[in-house]
Amino acid sequence: MSPHTSDPHHAHPDKRTLRREFLAVRNTLLHDDVRATEKVVAERALDLAEFADARTVAAYVSVGGEPGTGALLDTLRARGTRVLLPVLLPDNDLDWGAYEGAASLVRVQHPGKMALLEPGGRRLGPDAVLEADVVLLPGLAVDARGMRLGRGGGSYDRVLARLEAAGAHPARVVLLYDSEVVAHLPEEAHDKPVDAVVTPSGVRRFG
Repeated sequence: MSPHTSDPHHAHPDKRTLRREFLAVRNTLLHDDVRATEKVVAERALDLAEFADARTVAAYVSVGGEPGTGALLDTLRARGTRVLLPVLLPDNDLDWGAYEGAASLVRVQHPGKMALLEPGGRRLGPDAVLEADVVLLPGLAVDARGMRLGRGGGSYDRVLARLEAAGAHPARVVLLYDSEVVAHLPEEAHDKPVDAVVTPSGVRRFG
């Protein structure tokens, strides 16, 4: 369960508090543990029919203590799946570029934010995500209803709103550690549940 579960003073913590708590736990993870999780989570995710059938997957390059996405990206590309990766724009919206292998990634330091690995090729525009059959969403936690706790930048809220406005309904999947699947998370009006969470112990579907 989450770091606050046993503390009665944190029965209803806000999103900012929860983000700090989940990130603090991730920051204690050893590099070897993160790499081991990357392989297991990739295997679990690749067993999903949504990934097997997808022509295009919108994903992301993991950073810090996030469950690693590298193995998943490379396997999807080797299968012939088109993989799109985000490019952070100054207003926190996302442009997209095609993943052409790890060597094609460029390290970009955004002002006031962590450095990100982004695709170095041609920009495809924010609407490129509308072509995705699966959208892999970064997150810090998910609850029993499938509500996701993001990092708070709002980038993926814009992506989900763009998909909804266009009537696009890709599968929405989040990769997490087992301890990040919790009973309940606070939500706001714009929050939408994911379809599935993949953790080292397996896959859980919602809705």
